[in-house]
Amino acid sequence: MGTTSLNQMIHAGVLWQGQQASVDNFVSTGFQQLDQQLGGGWQLGNLVELLCQQPGCGELRLLLPLLLERQAPEKWLLWVDPPWLPYAPALRASGLNLDHILVVHTRQLKETGWVLEQALKSGCCSAVLGWLPSGQEKMVRRLQVAASETGTLGFLLRPWAAREQSSAAPYRLQLEPASQGISLTLLKRKGGWAQPEINLAVGEDQLLPALQAVPTLHAVG
Repeated sequence: MGTTSLNQMIHAGVLWQGQQASVDNFVSTGFQQLDQQLGGGWQLGNLVELLCQQPGCGELRLLLPLLLERQAPEKWLLWVDPPWLPYAPALRASGLNLDHILVVHTRQLKETGWVLEQALKSGCCSAVLGWLPSGQEKMVRRLQVAASETGTLGFLLRPWAAREQSSAAPYRLQLEPASQGISLTLLKRKGGWAQPEINLAVGEDQLLPALQAVPTLHAVG
């Protein structure tokens, strides 16, 4: 295998070199402990899998500092197939500008993958959140390539069953609700080893009503 092929694989996220990333490529998570475990924060151009014990176990509270930081007039914060309808008053109260949030509900899994891939490729989103079932290894691989091409951050929120499956996502985090916040275990990280469990104090669950238990409308857009 030649040097060119290796470089192409590194660029696509299939292979990586330890400590290759510049500090400029990271965005703080808003939590010092987690930033240290990740080697600087969320790394641009990568997929992060959040493996949740159950929907609403703290994933939005974990991502809130990032979503607030990444708001920009010319960029979207895209949510694809959240399990419940986002609750606008809670999102607004948290400081998010609803004019920059785009929610898409798809009819079938094939559409979900297409929407996520196009969003990551377009460069018009400052962050992309997608709720995916377990499996879908080929889809995740395509999404990682798309994210790496534009430097876009992508988050895949997935069930615990996905822990037992391989994934091209460079980062995998396991989330559980804790008495005073979130219990988080970094299962996989780019250029480093898995990390021990940490507890993040995220305060009151102000985003608990952010995803209301109302059936989603199965329509795109």
